[in-house]
Amino acid sequence: MNIVLVGFMGTGKTSSGKSLAKKLKMKFVDTDEEIEAKAGMKIGEIFEEFGEPRFRELERDEVKRVSARDGFVVSAGGGVILFEENVRELKKNGVIVCLRSTPEKIFERIKHDSHRPLLNVSNPKEKIRELLEKREHFYAQADYSLDTTRLSVDEAADKIIELLKKEKRL
Repeated sequence: MNIVLVGFMGTGKTSSGKSLAKKLKMKFVDTDEEIEAKAGMKIGEIFEEFGEPRFRELERDEVKRVSARDGFVVSAGGGVILFEENVRELKKNGVIVCLRSTPEKIFERIKHDSHRPLLNVSNPKEKIRELLEKREHFYAQADYSLDTTRLSVDEAADKIIELLKKEKRL
């Protein structure tokens, strides 16, 4: 079984995912990092050069690849859950945990990161609110949800372990 972390950028999928994998002695994979490695370019560059549809195609391929593996904590890109096919694929061999946070906390966490193509706009805080609202019903497809607003990376990992043990998923 895999543990798949989904949610908006800046909610802690990668950092908490690495901590979670270490605590559970599982392997860790970040779908965005895998896409960048295979493409030989940053996600922002893929968006710029080939557009979002091409990126989503690469993302779909990566989701299929990682879903065929076992024993991984998967940090899935922020938009993975927007596509039913990805959700179905990830649930075949995994439990999906959606990490959530307030728009203010998300902005605070990512404001210095220039590799966020969807936020290269004049008012990123408003864009975060807008995207969170648009994606809410997609995030509801996750098996579990965890608010990371006031949690450290390790606290978030511990809460996920606690949640999955309580639900007898671990």
